[in-house]
Amino acid sequence: MTAAAMQAKAPQTPRQSADHVREILIVDDHPLMCDALALTLKISFGLKNVRTARSLGAAIEQIRAQGAPDAVILDLNLPDARGAEGIVTLRRQLPDVPITMISADLDGAMISAAMAAGAQGYISKSLSREALVDSLRRMWEGEHVTPEGYAPDQADADDAAKAELARRFATLTPQQMKILRLICQGKANKEISYDLSIAEATVKTHITAIMSKINARRRTQAVLLANTVRLFEAG
Repeated sequence: MTAAAMQAKAPQTPRQSADHVREILIVDDHPLMCDALALTLKISFGLKNVRTARSLGAAIEQIRAQGAPDAVILDLNLPDARGAEGIVTLRRQLPDVPITMISADLDGAMISAAMAAGAQGYISKSLSREALVDSLRRMWEGEHVTPEGYAPDQADADDAAKAELARRFATLTPQQMKILRLICQGKANKEISYDLSIAEATVKTHITAIMSKINARRRTQAVLLANTVRLFEAG
């Protein structure tokens, strides 16, 4: 079932106000983009506290130290995460917080993967200030927002199946996610052991757990499943 069909069947929930969003976390490694976005949000929404992080790891540390924000704006490409990995990882930490993916990449498959992974919306970095503010307001009121022209019905995989797969990946621990990333890069167990400074036996134990959680029998199948939801790649 596609996202459009699921939305048509789902009961309509009462529209909430965007006023509940008082603290935002922006995760973007480009200083100018990050600062400009923070300033825009402060002016447009009257926000006093806009937090920023330059990487996914830094965002996770900040959430643990300072608590959950009311909303997150997440760059698609970060130094330590590409593709849907950022959404999957943050969803584990923030199950009820709206997460907006922002990127210059408007590839339909990437948008579909991000939405299936739990994004509240996906917006272009080229939006005007007015369009950006309007899109964020609609998302914070509960609407799912995607770029104009995006057609989920034309996605090459079933959205419900992708969402279920993304939920399985979200059960991986941070260490297991690192190991899966290296597996997708074609690394052997001995190389993974060296890269992460852990025993090869520990790598094998983690791989067994990974395979069980994502319901894969072989490494090649695990890589295929990760590629299905665009977990580690953006293009």
